[in-house]
Amino acid sequence: MTNRLILEMGVGNDLYGMDYTKAACRAVQDALHHSSLTLFKSLNLDPKNMTVKVTIGVQEPDKVDTQIVVSTLPRGIAKVVAVYGGQNVIDKDNETEHVVAVAAIEAMYPVNKEDWSISKN
Repeated sequence: MTNRLILEMGVGNDLYGMDYTKAACRAVQDALHHSSLTLFKSLNLDPKNMTVKVTIGVQEPDKVDTQIVVSTLPRGIAKVVAVYGGQNVIDKDNETEHVVAVAAIEAMYPVNKEDWSISKN
């Protein structure tokens, strides 16, 4: 059984290229820069056993290359899905459109709850 240990969110964009994958990768990096998984070293856990689920929200999910996004993750067994969300910002004055992506990263790890207890010290 795996339990979710971490949930982190991030936002990324591509201002001039309409590149949904680039915006998604930037959202993932934003989320990763908000977290530190020190518990792996502190508890002597193998990060190779961590499962990482990434959900990317963008206006055109089919334009995200999820394999490229997977390649940006530093550890764990990763799965990335793109769903409808995020935002496209239209600048009529300059005839441009900007892509905004949102990422939610969940890190799960197999935990045996019987191995854990609250210390009374």
